[in-house]
Amino acid sequence: MQRILFVCTGNTCRSPMAEAILKSKKIDGLEVMSAGIYAASGSEASAHAKKVLDDHHIDHNHSSAMLNGESVQWADLILTMTASHKHAILEQYPFAERKVFTLKEFTGENYNIDVVDPYGGSLAIYQETFQELEKLITKAIEKM
Repeated sequence: MQRILFVCTGNTCRSPMAEAILKSKKIDGLEVMSAGIYAASGSEASAHAKKVLDDHHIDHNHSSAMLNGESVQWADLILTMTASHKHAILEQYPFAERKVFTLKEFTGENYNIDVVDPYGGSLAIYQETFQELEKLITKAIEKM
């Protein structure tokens, strides 16, 4: 069983979309969760994130979670949305160094290392973020 943890800031936009996208691939032997560096536990995904997932017929049932030592221990691979998320994790959980990567770093993308944060943006921005995540997750699956 391989366990993947996606991490963003508030766990209401990027990481829940990434979690839902990877879960929708229905890969045997893969568990997926998401968390936020500064998340308030129990919040739903943002309205635009839910709309974009619905538009792509991807099931989702999200409740935000704050990143903690238990979730870091649980994960075999931690994929962050930004370099600053990666650094925050490594600062607090240095033991996780070998399993923490930005999503773009893991997939070998060498352009802007951060996945754009759509928080507070238009539905179109969320759709762009979804497309970027879909592409990156497809590449990540090939590397797993």
